[in-house]
Order: sequence, then structure tokens, then C-alpha cells
Amino acid sequence: MRRALLVVACLVLPALALAVPARAPDPPAAPAGAAAFAWNRDAYWATLERRFADLRNDDCAARAPTALAAVDTALGRLRERSIEPEAASLDSLERQFFELAPVAAACPGLVAGYVRLQSRLRETVKDLSQAWNMKDAVTRTRLYGLLYGSRAAAEEVMLHHPGQATALSAGRAEGSAAPGVVVQGVDIRSGDLLVSRGGYPTSALIARGSDLPGNFSHVALVHVDSSTGQASTIEAHIERGVSISSADDYLRDKKLRIMVLRLRRDLPALVADPLLPHRAAERALARAKTEHVPYDFTMDYMDPSRLFCSEVASSVYRDLGVTLWTGLSTISSPGLRRWLASFGVRHFETQEPSDLEYDPNLVVVAEWRDPGSLAADHVDNAAVDAMLEGAERGTDLEFAWYRLPLARLAKAYSWALVRVGRTGPIPEGMSASAALRNQEFSARQPRISAAVTARAEEHRRTRGYPPPYWTLLEYARDADR
Repeated sequence: MRRALLVVACLVLPALALAVPARAPDPPAAPAGAAAFAWNRDAYWATLERRFADLRNDDCAARAPTALAAVDTALGRLRERSIEPEAASLDSLERQFFELAPVAAACPGLVAGYVRLQSRLRETVKDLSQAWNMKDAVTRTRLYGLLYGSRAAAEEVMLHHPGQATALSAGRAEGSAAPGVVVQGVDIRSGDLLVSRGGYPTSALIARGSDLPGNFSHVALVHVDSSTGQASTIEAHIERGVSISSADDYLRDKKLRIMVLRLRRDLPALVADPLLPHRAAERALARAKTEHVPYDFTMDYMDPSRLFCSEVASSVYRDLGVTLWTGLSTISSPGLRRWLASFGVRHFETQEPSDLEYDPNLVVVAEWRDPGSLAADHVDNAAVDAMLEGAERGTDLEFAWYRLPLARLAKAYSWALVRVGRTGPIPEGMSASAALRNQEFSARQPRISAAVTARAEEHRRTRGYPPPYWTLLEYARDADR
């Protein structure tokens, strides 16, 4: 009997020890002066939706020739002079673009033109912003309101008429001396940045989880071999750290959208050395080939020993004298910081992938977004936004205590695999508790998204058009209660 009790004790006590919960770390203080952006314009959005409903039976043929002209003319005037971010003319531009959205959504023939107009707006504003202080909160808010806001309006219009806008949207054909290759109809150059949105639940969290919620969750640096023309990407993955992928492998991984960004060729560093982007890509490629670089869960963009996806690009360009992320994202909301800290994040002023769209040093060359993935992107965003509202009310990512012993054993197994160059079930640098919280988030978010999708389909059947984003968010709030 005594021997049996001893055996039981030898089995139970270690299991109980492994089940002792690790206290979730308290998040560091929010960055000084940081604040989350809020539109606070619900009544305005409702007015735009009512206008769309009124226009659905309107005669678009009479409206089409002149509907886009006013905004295009306003853009032309802005290009001719220096504009400060506080300028009233930019308020007028934003308002004009938003108020054109219900017209374009009601008139299928305007969709393609409205999407092209948004690209011209973005290009014009980014050109103006070269003279702005990117560290200033007013500048950041202005760029976000215009660029994120106009993108959101254009995508609402695209979702109303999926067949009217092409999946590939052209930007500016910025010249480059770096080696290049054509991928799916786009001229890609060595040193270009591919900013994408993954199709996984945590991708939506990365995209939405900052004071300026965005559309992108991942950054990859392109390398094109000058001899063979072979394209590859260097990128940091949570599961395995920094790695190299072929162009085919990069495109095969699930992505809801991809944007191609390129350094402006008139930057002083590129005027002095036109091949600088290629040299940056070669540095990143060489390091990925010669050493194991773990993923940086802390999001410390100044520590190159571990790299998250944005750092793969920013670190090599910084070494060559070019600063990317001229404006950094902040994360100030207490609930979001609490959740991210439980995943291992310790730096809440950092380089978010979505920031690059607003960076005046970079030009948007092209973007892929097909209607099916665009709809999924919006649903997933709404689900995460609703969950983050829950985090602000005190909701935590909890897991059953009895799962922790197995997770800790899996962590030990993963640690051993990393020592021999393999990957395990729990990524290097992630704790067992963080892995379980990640699983909880990744299980909850798809459930909410599925409920939102069902209600969105019902909305389309009963009202004849897809629900706008603010309605998707209401559906997600209902599903998360």
C-alpha cells in the first residue's frame, strides 16, 4: 500500500507542480502621450448609408461623367502647393471622398474609377507628407484619417460590386536600379517590401491591435538574384523565426491582401547609391542563410538579436542609413496592452506593418485584394475589434488549468527540438501560458467571425446589399456577448 501511494505521489505531485499557473505579466506603461484614434462619427456613417439607399434606384448614367471630377480637381489643386497637415482643404478632401462613396456604391459604372481615385488621393497625400513631421500626433492622425479612411470607403464600394474592380490595383511605377522580376503582372524589385494580411486569427489581432487599427499584419523583404532573376522573400515567422521563402511559397501561404512598397528613388541615400535596396536585401538574405534568428515576441525594434517581421526590413535598411517607419505605432488601450503582454509583448511603441502605407519614404507600387478575401478581411476585423472592446471591459483570455501541464511538457519538447534545428508545437520564445492564451484567442475569433458572416449573408438577402463595416461590428458585438 505504501509503495502504491509513493507511485501515485510521484505521478501526481509533478503534474500538480506543472499545473501551477504562471501569473500573466503586468504590461508596461503606455507610451507617453499615446491615445487610440476614434472616428466618433456614427451619425455621419448612418447618413451616408441612408443616402446610398436613396440613390440605389437613381439614374447613374447622368451622374457618372461628373461624379468623380470634383475630387480629382481638388487633388490637382493640392499637388500644386505646399499644404500643412492641419489645412482645412484636407478636411474638405476627406469629406468629398466620403460623400462620393454612396454614389459610387449605387452606380456600378463608377466603382473602378472610385478605386483609382483613392490610389491618386493616397499618392498625392503621401507626396505632401514628405514635408510633414511624422513624429507629430497631428500628422499621424491626418495621414491615418485620409489614407485609412479613403481605403475603407473604397473597399466598401468594391464589396457592393465585386465584379467591377480588378483584384490588382496599380499604384505608382516607381523606377528602381535593383534587379527585378515580374510576379503576377507586377514588376517586383530587390529590396521591395511586401506588406500583407494573413488569414489567421492572430493576423487580424496584429492588424487591429494598435492605436491606429490597420489592414496589414506581416512584412516580407524581397530579394531578386541579379544572375538568375530568382525572387525570394526574407521574413520572420512566429513558428520558426527568420526564414527564406520562394516567391511561390510566399504566395501559397494564406493571405487576404498584399501591397508592394518601394523606396522613393529621389531619397538622398538612393541618389547616392541606386542599388542600396538590393544591398539591404542581400544583407538580410545572408544573415538568414548563416544564422538562426529567433522571433522577437517582445516587439523591441531596436534589438537586432531577435527579429519580428517588421525588423527584418527595418534593421538592414537602418544599417545602410535609411529609416523606415518614420512614424511609430503606439498601443495605449489598457485591455489590449494586457492581452499583448500575456503573449509576451513588452514594447508598446513599435513598428506595425500597417504603418508602412503612411510612410512618405515609400511608394505604393501595387496591391492585390480580391472580393472574396476582402469580405473575409472585413469580417475578421469586426470580430477582433469587438473582442478588443471586451478586453477594455476586463475580459481575459482564460484557459482550463489542467491544460497547463501538457503545454509545459510540449514547451520542453519544443525547446529540445530547437536545439537540433527543428520546430516544435510551441514557438521558441513563447511561454506555455502564452501558447494557451493564443489558442483561446484563435478559437474564439473564428466563432465570432462565423456568426458575423451568417448575419451578413442574411443582411444581403433581405436588404439587397452587403452590410457596411459599422454594421458588421454590431453583429460581432452581439456574437461576443
